[in-house]
Amino acid sequence: MKSPIARSEPPAADVPSPPHAQPALTTREWIRRVAAAVLAIGITVGIILLRDQIKQFAIYGYPGVFLVSLVGNATLILPAPSFAIVFAVGGALNPLAVGVVAGLGASLGETTGYLAGVGGRSILENRGLYRRLEGWMRKAGPLVIFVLAAIPNPVFDVGGMMAGALHMPVWYFYLAAWAGKSVRFTLLALSGQFLLGS
Repeated sequence: MKSPIARSEPPAADVPSPPHAQPALTTREWIRRVAAAVLAIGITVGIILLRDQIKQFAIYGYPGVFLVSLVGNATLILPAPSFAIVFAVGGALNPLAVGVVAGLGASLGETTGYLAGVGGRSILENRGLYRRLEGWMRKAGPLVIFVLAAIPNPVFDVGGMMAGALHMPVWYFYLAAWAGKSVRFTLLALSGQFLLGS
């Protein structure tokens, strides 16, 4: 599958490029990057401060599952209560619907990582994990995002940031994340139904 991520052309063989040379950023690009990073960090801080109130949304059925998953996945790196709530609600509601609704909210929440990547590529570029994933993202970006979203791992935020840094179209990112998160949350809700359902 061809990745929608733009590829940069290699420099001509007879003109060596400096090892760390990057084009200068315009003022508009700097403002865009700073705004994206500030927005992502602000959302994360707000969710951490309000996490106890967020748990109460689960009593509202599917809309509550959506909201808890949205805010629970909008934090960068730090986990929020969405997994426990999806597991518990899976015992009371249709687990397939819970998984899809939770996947919708979670993937929308994960756009904070994408925005952080748009705002801070230079922070990521020197990390070993970034360099390993970058080749995969350039070859099959949406598939990589799907796999990272579908399996429990601490790397998804890095993948989301990388998708933003590499300018993957936001809709490709969102749809791949939604599909992967829906698979994960549906399995979690089915487990909740099996263990907690009547």
